[in-house]
Amino acid sequence: MRLTPAERDRLLVFTAAELARSRRSRGLKLNVPESIALIGDTAAEAARDGLRLHEVIAKGRNILTADDVLDGVVEIVTEVRIEATFDDGTRLIVVDDPFRALDGDVAYESTSDSPGAVVEAPVTEERRIDAFVDVVNESDVAITVTSHFHFFEVNPRLRFDRAAAYGRHLAIDAGTTVRFDPRVPVRVELADIRGARVVIGFAGLVDGPLDEQGAKEAALEKAHNCGYLDVER
Repeated sequence: MRLTPAERDRLLVFTAAELARSRRSRGLKLNVPESIALIGDTAAEAARDGLRLHEVIAKGRNILTADDVLDGVVEIVTEVRIEATFDDGTRLIVVDDPFRALDGDVAYESTSDSPGAVVEAPVTEERRIDAFVDVVNESDVAITVTSHFHFFEVNPRLRFDRAAAYGRHLAIDAGTTVRFDPRVPVRVELADIRGARVVIGFAGLVDGPLDEQGAKEAALEKAHNCGYLDVER
């Protein structure tokens, strides 16, 4: 039997929901994927049974309360979305406020001390800039680099002063990126990697302490041998 991607996804949700039902029946509190699967499956089946949209959403809201799930799940799962088949076609269901009590009241109010709660970040020191490098993308496609990638080890087709980038990352907000279009020069700001200054993984050019004797020289030689572009090459 051949199934469409949507049908396979629906079966995956159903299987996860069945696992959630089994664990719940044994008195276990549900985690995030179990909760999402059970709420989504309940709503989708209600639609399949011929209920109207507002009735389907109510079914999804009333299947679980905060007492049924692990700490932090209520804060993380603020809504559940699933495509469901109604009598008149397929529609996206959005179950907001999915942990209401059975009487329709809000079952739980989070506080700043609750696991998973969103809290205001403490004020941090001003962003440091320790170096500038001019970068040119010598490839034919755009290249994107994330905030905390060891810049020394980024894509071999980016040409810049690799030595100046050793032990540094982009001085941009965490989780953001910089895009380098083909053959468009870009000057970027770099900040020193702090803490223990140990770099593991990335392109494998360092894989150890950044400041160990000879580490920088060995990494530069490895980069050049592997064809990483540099200002002198």
